[in-house]
Amino acid sequence: MHPDSGDKSPEGLLFHMTHTPETFRAQLHALTSQLAGRSLDQDLGTWLNNEHGPSSESYQSLKAACEAGVRDGWLCSREGGGIKYGRIFKPADDLQGFSVDVGDMRDITGPHHVHPTGEIDLIMPIESDPKFDGHGAGWLVYPPGSAHPPT
Repeated sequence: MHPDSGDKSPEGLLFHMTHTPETFRAQLHALTSQLAGRSLDQDLGTWLNNEHGPSSESYQSLKAACEAGVRDGWLCSREGGGIKYGRIFKPADDLQGFSVDVGDMRDITGPHHVHPTGEIDLIMPIESDPKFDGHGAGWLVYPPGSAHPPT
């Protein structure tokens, strides 16, 4: 399937019924194209939650792709310290220089780490209403130089 062969949602992201690494990349390309040149800061987090928040088709489509990827084994193929994780895409031009990591955490604190260039997290609770670093479903943006142990 070619990246431009899916149905476009109102947000401009591709929505696919069959999820593969290729269709996931196409969804992320559509999203990261909207982020090009933007600073990783609280304003970006607010924009992401307003435009692509939990009630949006784009969020639901990305969540469905992640759930399918974990289920089908092409996401979170590694496990350590009780956390399933994996980098599906290295930084690339078609993703505006972003890399993409996916993690599955349950009742655990991850290792402390620093974000030299910042980090954008998409929080997708699977059950009930857990929090990630005190935040529920939606987007969380860490600015360059920030650090935390993910909770």
